Amino acid sequence: MSWMPQRLDQLGYLSRGRSRHRPRDAAHLYGGPYPFIQTSDVKHAGLYITEYKQTYNDAGLQQSKLWPAGTLCITIAANIADTAILGIDACFPDSVIGFIADEKKADARFVKYLFDATIKRRVKQFTQGAAQDNLSQEKLLSIEFPIPNVSEQKRIASILSAYDDLIENNRRRIQLLEQAARLLYKEWFVHLRFPGHEHTKIIDGVPEGWERKTAFEVMDILSGGTPKTNVPEYWNGDIPFFTPKDTTDYAYVFVTEKHLTDLGIKNCNSKLYPKDTVFITARGTVGKINLAQTTMAMNQSCYALIAKPPLNQYYLYFALIDGVEHFRSRAVGAVFDAIIRDTFKLIPFVAPERNLIQTFTEHTKPILKQIDILSTETRKLIQARDLLLPRLMNGALAV
Repeated sequence: MSWMPQRLDQLGYLSRGRSRHRPRDAAHLYGGPYPFIQTSDVKHAGLYITEYKQTYNDAGLQQSKLWPAGTLCITIAANIADTAILGIDACFPDSVIGFIADEKKADARFVKYLFDATIKRRVKQFTQGAAQDNLSQEKLLSIEFPIPNVSEQKRIASILSAYDDLIENNRRRIQLLEQAARLLYKEWFVHLRFPGHEHTKIIDGVPEGWERKTAFEVMDILSGGTPKTNVPEYWNGDIPFFTPKDTTDYAYVFVTEKHLTDLGIKNCNSKLYPKDTVFITARGTVGKINLAQTTMAMNQSCYALIAKPPLNQYYLYFALIDGVEHFRSRAVGAVFDAIIRDTFKLIPFVAPERNLIQTFTEHTKPILKQIDILSTETRKLIQARDLLLPRLMNGALAV
C-alpha cells in the first residue's frame, strides 16, 4: 500500500496546552482532583502517562483545559520532542502540544512511534535559543511525513506497543521490589522492629551494640571528573559516563547519555567504579542515589560512595536513601541545592551490629538481583523495539 505525505494537522486536532506559571508561583491553583502533566512527566513516561507529580483544583482548571485520555502529548520546551499518550484526563502547560487523532485517519500510538522514529530527530534542525531550545507549533506543522492508512497504522502500533507493555510491566515489578526492600529497611532500622528487637536493650536511643555516626564516617567519598570535551578521541567509546542526567527512580543505572574511550578515562579525574558502587548526585538534581549496574566513570557533579566494613554496598544504598530524605526534610534555613564533602558530616547514620547487617543483606540481595535481571531484560526489550521502529515506520517491513 502507498504511504501518503501528511502533516499532523491533517491527521487530527493539534493545539498547545495552557498556563505558563510553575507550582511555586501559583500555589493557589494546585492540590485538587485534576492531573496536571508537566514535561518531566512526559519524559519519564512509557507509552502512556499514568503517573504525575502535580494536580489542579477548580481554580487551576478554569485557567487551563482538561484534555481527554488518549491525547498524544508532545513537549516543545525543556525536554524537547518527548512524547507519551495520556492514560487519564489531564491538563498540561503551554510547553506541551496535545494531539487528538481523527479515528478515521490516524492511531495516536502510531503517531507517537512515528514521531520517535523520524520527527524527533528532524526537529533538532528547528531548535533555537542559546539558553533553552524550543520547538513551536508552527515548526512542528511544517513537517510532512509519509503515513499509511489507519488499519496499517494500528497493526504497526500493536507490534510496537507489545514491547512497551512488557517494558511497563517490568517497570512496575521493579517499583514493587524496590518498595519492598525500602520498607524492610524502615521496619528494621527506623522503627527498630528488627529480628530479636524484643530482647535488645535500648541505650541512649539506639539498640545495644549499635553506634551513632555520620555518613562521612561510614564510607569513602570519591570524586569524578570530565575529560576535555573538545578532544574527540576521549568520547563515544564503550565506557559509560554517569552524570546527574542519567539517574533512575530505582536501584540500578546502566544507560548513560555519554560514553568515554580508554584514552578519555586516562585523561579524566574519574576512576573506573565497579558494579554496585553507590552514586549520589551533588548538583543539578541533588540527592538522587543509584547503584552502578556495570563498571562506570563519573563526572564531577556526583560522588561515588564505598561502604567501610562492616557495612556493605546494599545496606549503604538503602541507608543513604533514608538518611538523605531525613536530612532534606529537616534542613533548616537552607535550600538543599548542592552536596559537598562536609554535607555528609551533617547526615546522621546509625551503624547496626554486624550480624544484623548480614541478615538484612541476605534478605535484600535477592531483591536487588531480581531488579538487576529485570533492568537488563527491559534494556534488551527497548533495544529490540528500537531496531524495529525505523523499519516499521518507513514501510521497509510489511505487516
